[in-house]
Amino acid sequence: MNKPLPSAILDGSETILPENASAAPQHKNVQRLLQGPIATTLARLAAPNMVGFLVGSGVMVAEMWFVGQLGTHALAGLALGYPLYMLVMMLSAGALGGAMAAAVARAIGAGLTRKAEDLGWHAIIIAMAVAGLFTGVYLLFGGAFYRLLGGAGDSLAAAIAYSDVVLVGGAAIWLSNTLSSILRGGGDMKTPALAMLGAAALQIPLGGALALGWGPFPEMGIAGVAWAALIAFGASSLFLAVRLFSGRSGIRLHPVPPALQWGLFREILAVGGVASLSPILTVTTVVLLTALVSRFGEAALAGLAIASRLEFLLIPIIFGIGAAMIAMVGANMGAGQLARAHCIGWTGGLAAAAIAGAIGTATALWPGAWAGIFTEAEPVRLAAALYLTTVGPFYAFHGLGLSLYFAAQGAGAVTWPVVFTAVRLVVTAGCGFLAVETFGLGFDALPVVVAASMVVLGLGNAASVYAGAWRRANAAA
Repeated sequence: MNKPLPSAILDGSETILPENASAAPQHKNVQRLLQGPIATTLARLAAPNMVGFLVGSGVMVAEMWFVGQLGTHALAGLALGYPLYMLVMMLSAGALGGAMAAAVARAIGAGLTRKAEDLGWHAIIIAMAVAGLFTGVYLLFGGAFYRLLGGAGDSLAAAIAYSDVVLVGGAAIWLSNTLSSILRGGGDMKTPALAMLGAAALQIPLGGALALGWGPFPEMGIAGVAWAALIAFGASSLFLAVRLFSGRSGIRLHPVPPALQWGLFREILAVGGVASLSPILTVTTVVLLTALVSRFGEAALAGLAIASRLEFLLIPIIFGIGAAMIAMVGANMGAGQLARAHCIGWTGGLAAAAIAGAIGTATALWPGAWAGIFTEAEPVRLAAALYLTTVGPFYAFHGLGLSLYFAAQGAGAVTWPVVFTAVRLVVTAGCGFLAVETFGLGFDALPVVVAASMVVLGLGNAASVYAGAWRRANAAA
């Protein structure tokens, strides 16, 4: 990464740029990142993401409803298979995707437009390589992994039927999320949001048609929602590629890839490699929690699938704010505007905490309204309601911690967010195991442990920023 410039501070009407910066006028997207009022700009950039990701969350709700019509075994299978799908999503859009957006943002903040464009091609190559690696690992160990989690019979078959489609064809997901990250790094939030809206408009009806056999479509069961996802991501990738090759967003993918440079790969991977540990740890937390819950029966497992879907729903909403924070923090770090970067981080973090806390608290007050969307089975509804009543108010800490993780990607300082994600894993899995195995407590003890782990994540990430993690990363760059 280029060294930030202490002198590149707004001085009245101009910004002092590095000597090797592009002489071309800054695109309006870049000017907004570096000069716009923080709260207003953050809201304007986050709004398209919020709309897009809210619609994406609607896709998850629709998928859960479709699968719920297939029976409890299908819901339990989705509980087994969905964490790995979410790992792909969090890696491609959040961890490596966030690092890609951050690298592009820091380059344009420093005035290095051509470097930002070259980073785009390097990001695509990384994404395709990781997609292939992930598919290979699943094909070798996926079935054994689900059996290790307690999957058996019809629920195991459902998990494998879902994953054989959505994980083997994961390159479409990686490409779509990578192209979106490149555009967001350049300050264009609207085009990725439009891509998500279009994908959702295709995926929801197609998922129902393929899963349940509407009209002329075959009844494919749980595999149908997976096929609908891949088709939607493929269409999204085509739309985003056209936009990037056109250059209308201020950053262009040139038809001929540039000469590959290890330094550009390293710039993405130095942040993305460490950041990728966070979603891996997060999904490991969910997987271990799933294994603990499976000891209480299929109804409890299905209840967890419904209740934890709220957390998976909140992740895209928070990422709507986080994507804007990555671009704003990254560009301002690249321009040497450290104080402004910190202000962006705190503003976005508190906003995410307020939104996640409000949704979680509402769900805690009326848990039956959420659980009843997906199933009429009373044992499943009771398990989901118990989880949501306990955990719901603590989603504010989850929103704070996750949004600051995204902001830290823009700052190039992801070590502490990963550390506290690991601490969350230890609290959830370790204390959960002790509660169930050592003290013989019931299912109702596990939501208490999950709530405590969210407090650790939120306050830990906030403390690291307050203690100067971003300043140290800036000095070391």
